[in-house]
Amino acid sequence: MLKKKLVAVALVGLFPLGVMAAGENNIGTCGWGSKLFDGQRGVAPQVLGGTTNAIGSQTFGISSGTSGCTQDGVVKSNWKTAMFIDGNKEKLARDMSIGNGESLDSLAKLMGVRDADKPAFFLAAKENFARIFASDNASTDQIVASLKQVLAERSDLSVYSTAI
Repeated sequence: MLKKKLVAVALVGLFPLGVMAAGENNIGTCGWGSKLFDGQRGVAPQVLGGTTNAIGSQTFGISSGTSGCTQDGVVKSNWKTAMFIDGNKEKLARDMSIGNGESLDSLAKLMGVRDADKPAFFLAAKENFARIFASDNASTDQIVASLKQVLAERSDLSVYSTAI
């Protein structure tokens, strides 16, 4: 009985060392948990991020190619833009259709569009709305690809096509 207690105490005593030795990023590179807790250090953010991913967001991200994930396992470099579009499709569609609005301005800021280029960006979004949102149920990947293509075709905005 005493031996069992000593083993239990030894294991509990070693637990913090195991946690510290585990590293700072054990969540993975995609999924909502990975993105929400990106750059945060310590056990709590890793546990919360891992739990968030474990409830299905990482699996969904990998299978749908969203949340910084792709189906081939390569992490998208511009996951923030795709996540923003994914979470704001309706507002963004409305704003693009009229050529201005808070969500369109937020997208421009997220993409690094300079203030001087915003009028051209907003106009391009309005003029190409039907192309960018090709259907009512366009996927985030389709919207991103279409917006990227629209921007790439314009010499004054082509620099932003890589920001998506």
